[in-house]
Amino acid sequence: MDFSLSEDLELVRQTAHEFAEHELLPRATQHDRDAHIDPTVFQKLGELGFWGLTVPEEFGGAALGNLALSIVLEELNWACAATGVTVSVHNSLVCSPITKWGTREQKQQWLSKLATGEILGAYCLTEPNSGSDAAALKTRAEKVGNDWVLNGTKVWVTTGSLAGVLIVYARTDPNVHKAKGITAFIVPTNLPGVTIGKKEMKCGIRGSPAVEILFENAKLPQSAVLGEVNRGFPIALDTLDGGRIGIASQAIGVGRACLEAALKYSKEREQFKKPIAEFQAVQWKLADMAAKLDAARLLVHRAAWLRDRGTPCGREAAMAKLAASQACNFAADECLQIHGGAGYTDHFHVERLFRDARITEIYEGATDIQRLVIARSLLTSGV
Repeated sequence: MDFSLSEDLELVRQTAHEFAEHELLPRATQHDRDAHIDPTVFQKLGELGFWGLTVPEEFGGAALGNLALSIVLEELNWACAATGVTVSVHNSLVCSPITKWGTREQKQQWLSKLATGEILGAYCLTEPNSGSDAAALKTRAEKVGNDWVLNGTKVWVTTGSLAGVLIVYARTDPNVHKAKGITAFIVPTNLPGVTIGKKEMKCGIRGSPAVEILFENAKLPQSAVLGEVNRGFPIALDTLDGGRIGIASQAIGVGRACLEAALKYSKEREQFKKPIAEFQAVQWKLADMAAKLDAARLLVHRAAWLRDRGTPCGREAAMAKLAASQACNFAADECLQIHGGAGYTDHFHVERLFRDARITEIYEGATDIQRLVIARSLLTSGV
């Protein structure tokens, strides 16, 4: 068993880290304060091919797969979690389902634009009254002649105000069990009847917009259906496996930044005439942070490796998301504690990391949902 990265993956990691260090890290605090990502960052991400990491080469992508995406996301989120989640959603929740479930015409129409970053993608599943219970969604798509007419509201849409295309889930058969009568649609944001609503003011990842999107009699052709009619919910669940690997990778990146910040500060800060790194209480914090993050990274890479091979990885993705998000928040809390009062101010970027970390236990399936997924898998399939 070889735990080292291949030569190609190590080159990808180095490229992502250099970009994160030189282009993202100097901008991260401003992204947070302005609640806006510098557009030049998006352009440079496109030049590096990071918008199309999971897109086949024939449609302009890098075709490097989920493990490469995970590695890139760790590096980007190490510097700027707002940028990191934008790349994660675009690749995991938009490019991947179109690649897997789209017709050739849909791939030709959308993937080449998505792979270069000409347009960004967003994912519309959550609604005001359906979060963890995603199958309870109320957005409707009704067949009128040869078209579908879409009505409803989606919330917490990451990148929604910047996107050129949306993956939207809507109820197309209200007479069957709630998880069965759902269809996925590819919806351009310039379609009449699609409106960007309010932008949320968030605790963390402030540079990444989360918005409400309203659909009012938005007319879609039959060619907008992704996959099969009334078979959209399995697409949503499969897509979320990839999304969970992406957010788990984000958590490792943010957690690693916390560990590095804590390690640096503990060597510099002196109390009782010696660096606080010499106190056992601080050393144990650093050791626990490192162990939890390393263990979680292995789970993340395993899940990405399985997904690249087409192997079902729902349990593994949930384990990775659970472990990584908890390790991230543990590291953020201990990092701030090591920094003491200074860490609670904006003298250091620790307070931003602390705020950014929290969301990793909430979106792409809250921590309790990951436990539920894992437990159901165990009860059904065993260990």
